[in-house]
Amino acid sequence: MKNNGNSSEPRKERTKAEKTALIVKIVLVVLAILFLVFGIAAPKIFGEDSAFGEMMDDNVGSIANVFKAISGRGPAILKALTLIIVISLLSWLLRLVLKLIFAHTNRGKTVVNLLNSFIKYAAMIIILFAVLSAFGVDTTTLLASAGILALMISLGAQGLVADIIAGLSITFEGEYKIGDVVVIDGFRGTITEIGIRTTKLIDASGNVQIINNAAIGKVINMSSELSVAVIEVSVEYGDSIERIEKIVKDNLDAMRERIPAIKKGPFYKGVQLLGESGVNIKIVSQCDESDRYQVERDMNREIKIIFDRNNVNIPFPQVVVNQPIKFEKVSEATRREADKFVDEQKNISKGVDEQSVK
Repeated sequence: MKNNGNSSEPRKERTKAEKTALIVKIVLVVLAILFLVFGIAAPKIFGEDSAFGEMMDDNVGSIANVFKAISGRGPAILKALTLIIVISLLSWLLRLVLKLIFAHTNRGKTVVNLLNSFIKYAAMIIILFAVLSAFGVDTTTLLASAGILALMISLGAQGLVADIIAGLSITFEGEYKIGDVVVIDGFRGTITEIGIRTTKLIDASGNVQIINNAAIGKVINMSSELSVAVIEVSVEYGDSIERIEKIVKDNLDAMRERIPAIKKGPFYKGVQLLGESGVNIKIVSQCDESDRYQVERDMNREIKIIFDRNNVNIPFPQVVVNQPIKFEKVSEATRREADKFVDEQKNISKGVDEQSVK
């Protein structure tokens, strides 16, 4: 790229130390190559009977023998490469099939992630033994030795084994799955990965918590059931509670339509508190845990809009120096309708209360 008719910025020149280091590296590489060539050619230079030539041949010259041995094992190398390609392809196809079949739900994604880990490790072990067998190694003896080695490792890696067993238990018992909102050891987050050793969570701020499966104790799964979104709003003492309840009744259905994340409700729970400045009423609804905070914000917004439209004042601490407000008197019909509404809401919202809030 050009800038004002000039070529782009010139390359940064190396410092004196960098130039010296580069020269040293080149010299070392050249010396190493010369040493290898000298070692391989030593018997011819000094003679087969020379002690120095024999020593160089036994040590450095053995590299040439390795290359000769490899060049003479062409069929074995071809067979090994074929086995690596075939086993890797089968592993990839199996993981793809599992993903296509099961990865349509969060529970399926959890199982697929765990099985993928096992398939990868199993494929690597199979490739190792297949390649050794292609080169004529007695894999039966190697398997017996590997069994003894595995026993020794398991005795020294009990934590790793415990993590793997715990991961299997979590996956197949369905305690939680990818996408669930949980609280583990006081950390609240969404499950993003369940591996054979660890479980990963991410909170609302983007912080990632990685926990060993065996270290997971008490878990609160906040996504297993619908969560409760709760709002409390205060109204003035001078206003009629029956009038407020009728306004709430007339607008609950509209509130639900305007907040699609609400699964059940909203429900009017009644008078929650007789506060210092006003009367607090409670409205609740049920939704997914991941939507709870936003649903509460949306409900607060909607109730403020409803109260503004119906001349309902939300009080705040103040010193009144003007004439008292004249509040609208409630009719007997409105009072009866409000009483009926409160009774109906008590019945249909049984069990939906602050005890359900996680």
